[in-house]
Amino acid sequence: MSTAAERFNLRKFLFSGSGWPYLLVPFIPIAVILDVLGATAALIFFASALGVVPTAALMGRATEELAHRSGPGIGGLLNVTFGNAPELIIALFALNKGLQEVVKASIIGSILGNLLLVMGAAFLVGGWGKERLKFVAEAASAQATMLLLAVVALVLPAMFLLANGGELPALAEEATNYSTTVEHMSFAVAIVLLLSYFAGLWFSLKTHSDVFNPDSEDETPEDAWSVRRSVLVLAAAGVAVGVMSEILVGSIEEASKGIGLSPFFVSLIIVAIVGNAAEHWVAVYFASKSKMDIAISIAVGSSAQIALFVMPILVLISFVLGPFPLSLEFSSLEIGAMLLAVLIASHVSQDGESTWFEGVQLLAVYVVLGIVFYFV
Repeated sequence: MSTAAERFNLRKFLFSGSGWPYLLVPFIPIAVILDVLGATAALIFFASALGVVPTAALMGRATEELAHRSGPGIGGLLNVTFGNAPELIIALFALNKGLQEVVKASIIGSILGNLLLVMGAAFLVGGWGKERLKFVAEAASAQATMLLLAVVALVLPAMFLLANGGELPALAEEATNYSTTVEHMSFAVAIVLLLSYFAGLWFSLKTHSDVFNPDSEDETPEDAWSVRRSVLVLAAAGVAVGVMSEILVGSIEEASKGIGLSPFFVSLIIVAIVGNAAEHWVAVYFASKSKMDIAISIAVGSSAQIALFVMPILVLISFVLGPFPLSLEFSSLEIGAMLLAVLIASHVSQDGESTWFEGVQLLAVYVVLGIVFYFV
């Protein structure tokens, strides 16, 4: 009886809103075996891409459980550190291999995916059958403003480069080495972005926590994991993400040729979606329950983390990892896409209301960008 009940509960969990990523666990050993056997790059790429999803989901779950025990302040810091860990780990392996433009494309792709794909799906699913849904406009607006700062950090270095007779990176390139001046400027800008992000953390977790967590209560669920279990699972998930990321990055170039897509498109669309798949689903799941504040926080907040935390960290680390430093110089198409995405996200979130049709429009913009990137 007990065994049957446990099997039923396990089956119920795996097919629930939060349990489905773990159905992809078999792809972890499959990816490793295919890589060891030297299978075709396309097979290795897709197996490792699917293998990233459950490891990312497990890392997110462990972080959430650890946050229950550590309180809202440290919990917020943990979410900053581990919430986008899969993207960071994937980017580090690409950086080490000298795939500078692949790293930039995956960063831009993650931001676009959160602002357009995730928010659009959340608006559509959450608003379907309802006149409109409401959320805290002040919190969404504050995070959107932080993203505008990130756009400034992309536009101004590009303007500096063009004003001095330089050229922006071509979309077909895998790495671009700039002058020492541009590298030092990128380093300084990265420091400013990090300081701004930590100031935003203090704003949202301390001085204005009532705005960002209006209904929060300092309660720990009875079935919450212990700190020891959370840390061990987090460490194991981190190792698994690292293994899958190394295999994934190692197969990008050959897999792209095999499936007839450019490394730029694969990095910006496919890798970005895979690295955020579990988090994307959670946002849409909460939207379906009419919890738009959480859905918006995940979509816009994750974008802000990537732009103001992950991207600057990668710039700083690149001075000691990889063939040469990563510069904050993006292609004109990447800059334009991010600028439009941030402006659109700011516009639809400023009134504190959402409708299913706004979701359709956001998804349409993402599809259009995908079509344009496909022909690069």
